[in-house]
This record gives sequence, structure tokens and C-alpha cells, in this order.
Amino acid sequence: MSRNRTLGALALLSLSALALAGCSSSADATASGNSSEAAGADASTITLYTSEPQEKIDEIVAAFTAQHPEISVEVFRAGTGDLTARIAAEEKAGDIGADLLLAADAATFEDYAERDLLLEYESPEASAIDQSLIDPEHLYVGTRIIPTVIAINTTAITDAPDSWQDLADPAYAGKIAMPNPDVSGAAAYNAAVWLNEPSLGLDWLEALAANQPLIAESNGPVSQAVAEGSSPVGIVVDSLVRDLAAAGSPIAAVYPEEGVPFVSQPVGIFAGTDEAEAAQLFVDFLIGQEGQEIAAAQSYLPIRDDVESPEGAPALSEIQLLTPDLETIRSSQADAVETFNGLFQ
Repeated sequence: MSRNRTLGALALLSLSALALAGCSSSADATASGNSSEAAGADASTITLYTSEPQEKIDEIVAAFTAQHPEISVEVFRAGTGDLTARIAAEEKAGDIGADLLLAADAATFEDYAERDLLLEYESPEASAIDQSLIDPEHLYVGTRIIPTVIAINTTAITDAPDSWQDLADPAYAGKIAMPNPDVSGAAAYNAAVWLNEPSLGLDWLEALAANQPLIAESNGPVSQAVAEGSSPVGIVVDSLVRDLAAAGSPIAAVYPEEGVPFVSQPVGIFAGTDEAEAAQLFVDFLIGQEGQEIAAAQSYLPIRDDVESPEGAPALSEIQLLTPDLETIRSSQADAVETFNGLFQ
């Protein structure tokens, strides 16, 4: 299958369209019911590879299996870097062990699409979500908006940075934590976005590295370090900041004035699946109303206009999003991670 098309449009989520998605999410019960009838009553098992935090994917799976008791879901959870390494090894061996992947960013899925690893599927729920989150060939679809922001410990930091450039100030030396792009798909994507962003680029990344940030394994430890104050400033996905703030931690999110990189946590079905109908039902659930209500309850920004954004989240119209050309990010991401590692590790 050829991917000869303009990829940049996939990444261009207009603020006006996203503002509608900010209230978001919903899958119509009739559509899900019809899909369920199509799948039939026979028991089936699907295997999901995901980078979702364990407690969050457990909640999603429990709700899905309550709706579809005829389907069991086996989950293998790891960081995106580990997942892509596993998939590469399994692809080489000729047998990918999963039916679906829910992880990372659209650039990762573009790579799999280029290698003919994904199954075409147009969900009946897709018409209700922001169309810029849908692959034109229906090989994958975004499931939420996850911006990366600056997190601050509100007890330790009284004069908060309001831009990425501020983090290059020597005043923040030894005070910053950020995730490892070898493990975190969002961090790998961010590295490519920052390097290709004219207002930031290599000069900014070098200045940030001079402040010797703590490189944590993933976003979770970064948010914890900020909340505890061991690293009072962090670069982290905003949903974790809201989770900790709601639990009473002294942590807040800053959306930098240059704009924020974001991932859409796509889901796609592997072409080699033997459980296509059951896998399709899982996709329907994720982008349907119940799945998106769960996403919002888990502090993610939903993608439908019939589900409200999480409490404490800004309206999407208030966020400046960095929307680079997707093909540029896909082709440069590996080099960006190598550059990052050379500077920070």
C-alpha cells in the first residue's frame, strides 16, 4: 500500500475544530450495539499493546468487557520505546503478538502504515470526532489530546516560567525533570517537535541541557518529582498534573507561550489479527461516548463535542498547539532522539 499523500494535514488540528472537541466525546449506543451484533456471540480474546498507565487501561478494559462480555482483553503494558522494539522484533519473526496498539503519536503509526502493518477500519463512531484525528486511509485514529506542558511545584516556585525559553535560564539549573525519549513516545515526539520549531531548535535544547535536567524513565516519575519538590519544575503531560493537583499535591501546569507539543494516543488494528471484529469493537468503544467519558474522567482532553473536558483543564481554544508537518516529524524523530541523548545523557 502506498502512502503517497500529504501527511502534514494530519497534524494540523485547527484551534477552532479542537475547541469543539474540548467539550468532547461520545459513541452512540446504537452504533455500538449494531457492531456487537456483527461480532456475534462467540467468545473471543484480543491482545492489546499499550503505553497507557496500568490503572487507566484496567479501567478502560473493565468498562469495555462490561459492554462486551463475549470479548476478553489481554493487555501488555510498556513504554512506547519498549513497545516499538517488541513490535519490530515480532515483525522480523513474522508474527506480531497483538491485535491492537494504543500508544504514542501519529508519527509512530505512520511508520507502521508505511510498512503495511495496519488494518483499514472506518469506525461508525469516527463521524462524531474531529476529522483531523483520523488517518485518511482509516488505518488509525486518535483517541485523546495530550499536551506536554511545564509543571511547577507551587510551594517551591513562586515566579513560574511562562515559556520554554525560560527553562534555559541558569536559575533552573538542577531543578528540572523530564522524561526519557527512549521510553516515552510523547517525549520522543516532543524532541522532534522542539528541534523543528523555529522559535526553539537546537540552540534552545543545548541551553536546556546545560541546566542538567533529571531524565526520568517516563512522565509518571517526572510528575511525582515535581509534586514532591525533588525537582520543582518538570516537562510532562498535562493529564498527570491534573491528577496530582486533584489529589491535593502542590502542582500546577503552565502552557508555554510558544505553544505545546501534543500527542493524540492513536489506536490501530494490526493487519495480521485473527480477531478483526472484536478489535473493531474495541476501537469503537475508545472513541465512542462511554470511552471518551472515561478519557475525560482520567484527566485527558476528549475528542468529541458531547463530552465535557476534565475539571481544571483549559479550553482548547485557550491553548496554543504546536502542529508541525507530520512527515517531517516521522522522518526526523529517530535523529532527534539521538540528538537528545547526546545532549542530556
